[in-house]
Amino acid sequence: MPNTELLETMLHRMAMAREIETLMLRHTREEKFSGWWHPGEGQEAAPIGATAALEADDYVWYQGRGSAWAIGKGMAPGPILGDLLGKVTGATRGKGGGVPHWADYSLGIMGEGATLGSVYPLAAGSALSSKIRKDGRVSIANFGDGTSARGTFHETMMHAAAWKLPLIYFCENNGLLVGTRIDQVSPTANIADLAGGYGIPGITVDGQNVMAVYEATREAAARARAGDGPSLIEAKVTRKHGHYAGDPQHYRPDDYLKDYRDPLDLLAGLLKGNAAARILEEAKAEVLTAYEEAKAAPEPDVSVIERDLYHVA
Repeated sequence: MPNTELLETMLHRMAMAREIETLMLRHTREEKFSGWWHPGEGQEAAPIGATAALEADDYVWYQGRGSAWAIGKGMAPGPILGDLLGKVTGATRGKGGGVPHWADYSLGIMGEGATLGSVYPLAAGSALSSKIRKDGRVSIANFGDGTSARGTFHETMMHAAAWKLPLIYFCENNGLLVGTRIDQVSPTANIADLAGGYGIPGITVDGQNVMAVYEATREAAARARAGDGPSLIEAKVTRKHGHYAGDPQHYRPDDYLKDYRDPLDLLAGLLKGNAAARILEEAKAEVLTAYEEAKAAPEPDVSVIERDLYHVA
């Protein structure tokens, strides 16, 4: 039986991520919202399970969908919602409201690149730094199935494998590239199959099962720390909503969710008594409080643009 404390921590974080999903979908419908919200409901087990298997100072490079990667690495809901609503209480102090660009280097949350596919060289860079400094830290590069077609994926993997970098490629595969099915454009059935061409392990796991994700990531992290190089993990997930809030989803068949399994329900079923119900209520209350505080917080003035800028004289 898995450690009860670990299960409760993962459920709490997964429940917070789910509550943010609920609030943001409602917010985009009912409030003035100038940004984009890309829902991640249904995929929470993949990022929560992966981050739970990492050390506190490991590096996480994510691609924007939902909030579970930041939540899983230890970020509180307040800075996340502050960023999404473009308020000074956000992790970036109001930059990029509506699109998740939160970062907290003290938690190893490094943010994301400006374009899809930029996560690979960024994560490889931090992994190379760790190898050079011998600091024992692992970097994880999160991406969607469609981004595996980018040149940066293959170029970076070639070097990471040759140099045995402490890097984990982590794919959340929901089978959709916006409105295109992965089987229409990919010659391989699984993204993990691509690992063989670079001589590294590739594993496909049930992305709705948080423990399956946790175990696969823990093994990949141990391999990386031992100096054996990168691994590729593919978590098969199901996203409940469209590519963006308001997406009409004409590309999905009517029975798309017929086999859907809620990752929160699967995890809650591993806990005894009323523990799961208590955790879900606590998470809901915590996120609701953070949401109301974010709504009431001030918006930044233009000086925020000049924050966090560096130059060489």
